[in-house]
Amino acid sequence: MEKNLKRSGLRGSLLLGAPCLLLACGSVEPPADTAGGDSSGILTQGVPSTGAEGTADGSGADGSQSGGSNPTGGSQTSGAEESGDGPKFDLGIQPDLPGQGACEPGVGKGGKKVEGPDFSYLWAANSSEGTITKIDTETVTEVGRFQVRPDGAGSPSRTSVSLSGNVAVASRSGGVTKFYAAIEDCVESNGTPGIQTSMNNAALPWDQEECRAWHTPFAYTTQRPVAWAQGEWNDVTCEWENELLWTAGRNGSVAQADVILMDGDDGTVVDMVTIDGLNPDQYGIYGAAVDSEGNFWGSQLSGARLVKVNMADMSTQVWTPPSLGGYGMTVDVDGYVWICASTIQRYDPATDTWAATAGGIGSAGCMADGADGGLLWAASGGFIRGVNRETLLVEQEWPVPGSYGVSIDFAGNVWAVAFGDGAHRVDPVTGTVTSYYGLVGAYTYSDMTGAALSSVSGTAPTG
Repeated sequence: MEKNLKRSGLRGSLLLGAPCLLLACGSVEPPADTAGGDSSGILTQGVPSTGAEGTADGSGADGSQSGGSNPTGGSQTSGAEESGDGPKFDLGIQPDLPGQGACEPGVGKGGKKVEGPDFSYLWAANSSEGTITKIDTETVTEVGRFQVRPDGAGSPSRTSVSLSGNVAVASRSGGVTKFYAAIEDCVESNGTPGIQTSMNNAALPWDQEECRAWHTPFAYTTQRPVAWAQGEWNDVTCEWENELLWTAGRNGSVAQADVILMDGDDGTVVDMVTIDGLNPDQYGIYGAAVDSEGNFWGSQLSGARLVKVNMADMSTQVWTPPSLGGYGMTVDVDGYVWICASTIQRYDPATDTWAATAGGIGSAGCMADGADGGLLWAASGGFIRGVNRETLLVEQEWPVPGSYGVSIDFAGNVWAVAFGDGAHRVDPVTGTVTSYYGLVGAYTYSDMTGAALSSVSGTAPTG
């Protein structure tokens, strides 16, 4: 979809809360989730396999930076030691290898270009603080913290990383914000020479932070999902262009929700559609992901509905899953759509069929690795479990200090972000855990590294 062919005449209306259009209409408290983080957990610890196969269960004190490398600054890290086993490469892409630099890409799924990322970050939402944290996945240190709304509030809960490496965050109480990952992309805006941006665990004031690309307010009382679409690769500039972003919002406990397509460059609304026939809970569409064509898939917290919006024409489809329990959701490299709870459900769009685990897994967030016939990794309190995506049996199980959201980094490590203060990197081969503590009311279980988008796209980000 060319950005200069933006649609006019939006289907539906942003005016659900008419007097509050483009204003924050109050705040919705985060749900009383039961999966808690464990602040007394390990730092770096090797653990034996449990044998679960076949079971069915330049920075100153103020954080400013005017160029140079990424110091940890005032970030509070614990256990940033490496496991020494090297990258696992189970995403099907190999970052930072010779011959895979800019404009010398390899070839991935469907003949698409593959490039190794220059950096790899995980972006965790500090919901109770109104910020997001930028964690270097190699060093397991915090290298930036950013306020998501001008008022310092918002209760952010979902992040998504684009193929250009930049992040967007949605706030429960309304609003979407984009931040640049690389300092060279940041733009002078505050009148002070150089680029001022957070490079540690201290967020700069809203009007001083210069790595914020844009902020778009919305009137919704609940706005959780956010998911980047792929964009277009430019062989001349060696950059991703025309990237688009999905989000969804709702006002009140109604049987409708708006799904919105945004311009990734400036945050304007490209198109929107209102979906009817949803479960009228207070959360609306809860999680979201895209498939290989950039189409939007979303699920509800109760698992009562699965929805799809086709990017080409904004047409919609709605399904009622066999099991009404649901929490996390993702789309894998094979095109399967997953709804994750104690029972994990798999939907195959190609055959319009459902399959499910036998239950007992106790999942919140989930994310698939990029290997054909690989694993779906699911958060389950004190464990992460690797579920075979074909047999639906648990093949791996590793203990972690706490798990809620799950993501995969570009070395193939599995990350569990606890509901609290910890983010934990797990080597899926050895079970070695490296933890970072210092998050504040963390609550993130979306594509917080960009690996899921990379996987379904058959390509790697340039960031």
